[in-house]
Amino acid sequence: MSKPAMALANSMLEQVEPETPALGFDEAFMLHHRAVYHTAYALLRDRGLAEDVTQETFLRLYRHQESAPQTEGLRPWLLRVAINVAHNTIRARTRAGAREAEFFKQTGGTDATTTAIDADYERQTEIEAARAALEKIDEPMRSCLLLKQQGLSYREIAQTLQVNESYVGSLIARGRKEFVRVYGKIGGRQ
Repeated sequence: MSKPAMALANSMLEQVEPETPALGFDEAFMLHHRAVYHTAYALLRDRGLAEDVTQETFLRLYRHQESAPQTEGLRPWLLRVAINVAHNTIRARTRAGAREAEFFKQTGGTDATTTAIDADYERQTEIEAARAALEKIDEPMRSCLLLKQQGLSYREIAQTLQVNESYVGSLIARGRKEFVRVYGKIGGRQ
């Protein structure tokens, strides 16, 4: 191909395939804050902890702006980071709860503490049964259910969990079926 033809072809490619500008931190925050927060809240069920996880997720984006994916891959990356930070938070809370229970057992506990805990007993029992049922569901199905509940598309779920997009629908259906089966057993039904 001649030099003028090559130059014309290159200029045509630039016109046909314009590069999408990279999002700045502020734009990324505005676009994805709500999705990150809702994902963290779905896993933690605590507004304060979900806000902490959201803040940590965006701090990691700020620290790693040059290596984080841009535009289309950014949302799944942020959600994966949020899920990982939320799982770390859950592990830390579990360890702290075990330490507190051991301390409570060693110190003898008081009746005032017990009555405060029993105030919302029935509601807490239902919430804990649902959480226990979710915890018994294998990980790809559980995350698919939570992310689908947050309104993500199959493509976004597939990118977030790094699974094949055609596999997401099956994971969601199997996860729902497993949740109903497990929740029925834990919740005293069936």
